[in-house]
Amino acid sequence: MASPAPTPRPPRDTTGLRARLTIPVLAYCGILMAVMQTVVVPLLPDLPRLTGASASTVSWMVTASLLAGAVLTPVLGRAGDMYGKRRVLLLSLALMTAGSVICSLTADIALLITARALQGAAVSVVPLSISILRDELPPERRNGAVALMSSTVGIGAALGLPAAALIIQYANWHAMFWVTAGLGTTGVLLIRWAVPESPVRESGRFDVTGALGLAAGLVCLLLAVSQGGEWGWGSAPILGLFAGAALVLALWWRHQLRAQRPLVDLRLVSRPRVGLSHVAALLTGFAFYANTLVTAQLVQAAEASGYGLGLSIVQTGLVLLPSGVVMLLLSPVSARISAARGPRITLALGAAVIAAGYGVRIADSRSLVMIMVGATVVSVGTTLAYSALPALILRAVPATQTASANGVNVLMRTVGQAVSSAAVAAVLVHHTSLVDGLPLPTLHGYLVAFSVAAAVALAGSAVALLIPGDPAPENEPVRTEGARSVADGTAKEDA
Repeated sequence: MASPAPTPRPPRDTTGLRARLTIPVLAYCGILMAVMQTVVVPLLPDLPRLTGASASTVSWMVTASLLAGAVLTPVLGRAGDMYGKRRVLLLSLALMTAGSVICSLTADIALLITARALQGAAVSVVPLSISILRDELPPERRNGAVALMSSTVGIGAALGLPAAALIIQYANWHAMFWVTAGLGTTGVLLIRWAVPESPVRESGRFDVTGALGLAAGLVCLLLAVSQGGEWGWGSAPILGLFAGAALVLALWWRHQLRAQRPLVDLRLVSRPRVGLSHVAALLTGFAFYANTLVTAQLVQAAEASGYGLGLSIVQTGLVLLPSGVVMLLLSPVSARISAARGPRITLALGAAVIAAGYGVRIADSRSLVMIMVGATVVSVGTTLAYSALPALILRAVPATQTASANGVNVLMRTVGQAVSSAAVAAVLVHHTSLVDGLPLPTLHGYLVAFSVAAAVALAGSAVALLIPGDPAPENEPVRTEGARSVADGTAKEDA
């Protein structure tokens, strides 16, 4: 018996104040998420003294957030597709805010690490917001909004470092977390007020087994990648983690192919348009992250090194600030390029510009002006690439899977960033010299890191060009009154 046709939902009023503020509110939450990822960086040198823990234990303040974000992003994305994107978005922001409150109340390192893991849930804010924008906005406004949402990652990272450093310098370190808790609470209230719940849902039961399997596999993989330099790449724990990741993810892959409602639709991922977009996300994440890592270390290096500028953490944040401003200003430009040429061309161009930025860094990494120019050019390319990636996903997957598919894409960026961090650390450790009795990376080591990042960016550009041409028109979600309504239509694959 044929199911009755869904009743169209009345068009949403787009002229009221709430409707006009939907995009700015979501962008605010995306920037807040990126700020939350970076605010702890200025604290790391002082945390062993403040908490009584070792430097290696303190480093878990970063690792815990990375692992939690990687694990929860695809899981929360899938939950959003099934139970409501706004509802899950509120949950992720609430967890982030709770983590800030805990950090503001304690100096116990175990509680701090746990709180940072809670804050990692906020990484899902961007894919969930992009999915909401697809469901709520007409096509002519969608590309610009998605480009802005994607750029919030870089904008927040550029703003978070100097802001946190200033707060730490002139106030108690707990004050920084009170500030982020207040900002998080504001985000929750704004989402409740200005962002509607999307009616586009996918029915079925949540794949708990798939979620647990993916979590276990990712924890093993990312823990090995992030700790390999410290524990030793050939050590038994690292080799065991890699072996465990391979085994668990292989079993998880088999389960996903057999599940009626899988956590990740691997048949969809196997399509060139989706799968190659994920590969490009991994490569772009690698290339982008090296810029932030290496720039911060290089400009803070002692002048006795022969190349370092001896800048403070506040000054370093100000050096990176133009990169965030550029990402904010260029997001509409990237949207126009995608509208005119297609997001795969924008992605290829962005990755090529990233490589060009590293070319500037290789040519001159002694002058502060040239360092800032090179870092800004990399950010220009990142803006183009990061705005194109979700646009590619939105055009290639059904409306009922946009949050989970974008969650997997963000996961691939996270894996790329983790691998980038490990690779840059390995390169710099291999190229060191003694300066005033202390081992410091050499300028040649930094140039090698730039060269590796440029090569990865060029590989990402090549992968982008292999993505099949964009389909037209885009799949539009079917809007219905029922809370369990399902969007019809599947993205058609080009021959």
